[in-house]
Amino acid sequence: MSNVQNPEIGRTIDVNGIRTNLHDIGSGQPVMLIHGSGPGVTAWANWRLVMPELSRNYRVIAPDMLGFGFTERPNNTQCNVERWVNHAIGILDALDIEQCDLVGNSFGGGIALALAIRHPNRVRRLILMGSVGVPFTLTPGLDAVWGYSPSLTTMKGLLDIFAYDRSLVTDELAELRYEASIRPGFHEAFSTMFPAPRQRWVDALASKEANIRAIQHETLIMHGREDQIIPLHTSQQLFEWIPKSQLHLFGQCGHWTQIEHAARFSTLVSDFLAEI
Repeated sequence: MSNVQNPEIGRTIDVNGIRTNLHDIGSGQPVMLIHGSGPGVTAWANWRLVMPELSRNYRVIAPDMLGFGFTERPNNTQCNVERWVNHAIGILDALDIEQCDLVGNSFGGGIALALAIRHPNRVRRLILMGSVGVPFTLTPGLDAVWGYSPSLTTMKGLLDIFAYDRSLVTDELAELRYEASIRPGFHEAFSTMFPAPRQRWVDALASKEANIRAIQHETLIMHGREDQIIPLHTSQQLFEWIPKSQLHLFGQCGHWTQIEHAARFSTLVSDFLAEI
């Protein structure tokens, strides 16, 4: 399938033997965007509204992470934080990027946090949105996302959980995301990634408090007030623990801050990254 036919497919690079699909647009200071973990997710699906705006001033790198989207899925390999962090570092190495600004959405926030802890010199500034990475009790919303069983009705129900503004949840969007979730190999990989009982995967994505408190990066934390997937207190906890952090809350916003408030999101990110 060509790029013209499917905007979710960008360029393919080899990352330690893994054929990795990513979007690489714009020029300037590199900014890596790490997506969340919904069914059928791709970097493009997560970041399509903000990549054009951010790429005006930055080089935007948005990969499909290991096990997701159009990136190759290794056989018989359980993904975990270490492998996802290593995949992200491998992407930077393959692109000859020594240091980047790092943006993580939800699951991707947990990976970004772990990367900043393990490889602090590879990160200039850190942005976490609706992020995991601290302990919390599995929400019914996240349990539904990770426990997704493919059907159009189920996808519509999930999108209702994701968004505060239900007008965004059109039949067309539900159909698109449902079709994405049943592409060959997509659900098979997704269903083995976070099997029940799922509290253990929340715990596995959490970094240690002492390590989070030791982060010295300037950090912007964002969260939707009405988020039903990741509880607001996770971002409040990150704000308390990360010394050089600031917290921005979006009212009338669910788990899709970068979609429901795309213009505000892009402005906040751009202004934060432009600070001297």
